[in-house]
This record gives sequence, structure tokens and C-alpha cells, in this order.
Amino acid sequence: MKKSVSKSRFQLQIISKPALVRLSVLVAIFLVLSIWGWWMMFWMPKQSYQGQLPPLQPQEIVLEKLLKQDLQKLSVEIGIRNYSQYQKLNNAKDFLITSLHQAGYKVNQQEYKIDNKSYYNIEVEHKGLKKPDEIIIVGGHYDSAFTSPGANDNGTGAVATLELAKIFANKKTNRTIRFVEFTNEEPPFFWTENMGSLVYAKQLHQHNENVLAMLSLETIGYFSDQPGSQQYPFPLDLLYPNQGNFISFIGNINSGDLVKKAVGSFRRHVQFPSQGTALPGWIPGVGWSDQWSFWEQGYPGIMVTDTAPYRYQYYHTDEDTIDKIDFEKLTRVVNGLVNVISDLAT
Repeated sequence: MKKSVSKSRFQLQIISKPALVRLSVLVAIFLVLSIWGWWMMFWMPKQSYQGQLPPLQPQEIVLEKLLKQDLQKLSVEIGIRNYSQYQKLNNAKDFLITSLHQAGYKVNQQEYKIDNKSYYNIEVEHKGLKKPDEIIIVGGHYDSAFTSPGANDNGTGAVATLELAKIFANKKTNRTIRFVEFTNEEPPFFWTENMGSLVYAKQLHQHNENVLAMLSLETIGYFSDQPGSQQYPFPLDLLYPNQGNFISFIGNINSGDLVKKAVGSFRRHVQFPSQGTALPGWIPGVGWSDQWSFWEQGYPGIMVTDTAPYRYQYYHTDEDTIDKIDFEKLTRVVNGLVNVISDLAT
């Protein structure tokens, strides 16, 4: 009887060896993929800043005042600006063009038509000294959604683009930087051939332009320290903080290196909380701005954002007004982006 039991056990061990090998291989593959996925999507250089924010420096105080003035013009004096308020959309365009002219730029207008009406992307170029054919693009859309005055979405991104262009007007960089104010990001043009940034990105691709990075500044002015103020699509809520007091850098998987570079630069230079991730573009929110248009043309692009509807309850509503904007924190973000753009353009 003992011999029979021993023989059965021996046979069982022989039979199960291939299965154990297969299981071991599967476990190893799973571990490798998990580590790769974590590194690609979630690991970011350095640590997000924690602690009390330092006082604004004198140049930041000046920047804060300029951002307020610009946003007062766009979201209060002009207000709703889109295809349904065509004249106001053009008023916004004229304001941005005039401001960029006053900063010393030659302004290029990319005109295209929808239903016999002209719409315009607005571009200025800061030429690189040593690598002028290598291009960094910084942009935000200046139209607003539906009947919203669009203070945060996307007045903050538009005025940040404007003030960054003005700051770089007198800087020297090795790579070329283009600052672009996009039209028609909002519905009904979102993710269609008439989306302003897609019109622009297609032209870049047709001209074989060498775009190394695109930064889409999208809804960057609302912050909250309240627990539970930050939401996420599942399962990201298991990984990131539930206080909406940080700025986020978001890209698709192919833009993962750019996300890491931008986050690393921001954290090196700025004492302000930040998060970064590179996710599949199909996850809700990941492609919800102008960086999507550049992905469609094969260019790396990231969205810099306060995460919009995952934090901002006034998103796409009539209540998206200037009083919701935290200008001190907006200023810190924009000032931090000066360093990010400088590093990318080195």
C-alpha cells in the first residue's frame, strides 16, 4: 500500500512539472508587464511638493496681475465666445492678436472656413538659435463651451499661453517655440475635422515639421484642499490624492517620455504639488483637449490641467466665472511652465 501511494505521488509530480513551468512563466511575464506598465504610466521623477507654499516673488506678483487683466477681458468683457457668438469669438481673437503684436511678435493667422464663416488659429514663433528646425508647441484654445463665459475652460489656458509667449519674447532658446491660440476646441467641433488644433496639426504634418513636444494648457485655474474634491476614472482613484490641490501632466502612452520630462522639470524648479501619468488615450479625459489633435498626426503631446470635470464642478456651465479662479496658484503653475518650456527648448 505504501509503495502504491509513493508511486502515485511520484507520477503526480511528473505530470504537474510542465504545468508548474507554464505557471512560472506566466507569473514572470505578469510581473515584467506590471513593472513595465507602472514605469511607463505612473512612475514620475522626483516627488510632488508637499507643505506650505512660499510667498510669491516680485515677478510672480506682476505675472498674477497680468493674468487677471487678460482673463477679465476674455471671460468678463467678452464672455461667451464660440460659433454661436461669432462676433465675440472674433473679439477674443482680436484681443489676443493685439496683445501678441504689442509683445513684438509677427502674428500668423491660420484661417479656415465652416459654413462660409472664417475661423482662426493664432500663432507666434520664437525662433531657436542652434536647433531652429526642432519645434516645441505651447497652446490653449480660446473658445468657450455652449453658454459658458469660460473663465477656467479655457480662459486660463488661453491667457497662460499669451503670457508665456510674452515672457519668451526676450529669452534665448536653442529650439524653436511656437505659441498657438486654438479656435473651436469645444462642441460641436471637438474631435472633428473642424477642431482648430486638428486643422493646425494636419498642416504641420503636411509640411513635415519636426515637432518634439506639444503642451496643451487646458483648464488650469481651480484648486481645492478639501478631501474628496478630486475625482478620477477607476482605478486611478486608488493611486492618486483625493484633494484637488495639484496640477496634472497627462499624456498617452506614446507621450510617456514627454510627461516624465515635463514633470521632472516642474518639480525641480517649482514648489507646487504636481502629478503626472501616461495612459491609454481611450480612458475618459486623457484625450479631452488639443493634445489629441497632435496624437492623431503622430506627434507627442501632453495636457497640463487641473483635471477639469474631475475636479471643477462648474465645467461647461454658466457658472464657470472668474471668481472661481485661484490666481495665486494659477500664477505658480504658469511660472513653473516657464522652466518646463525652457528645459524642453534647450
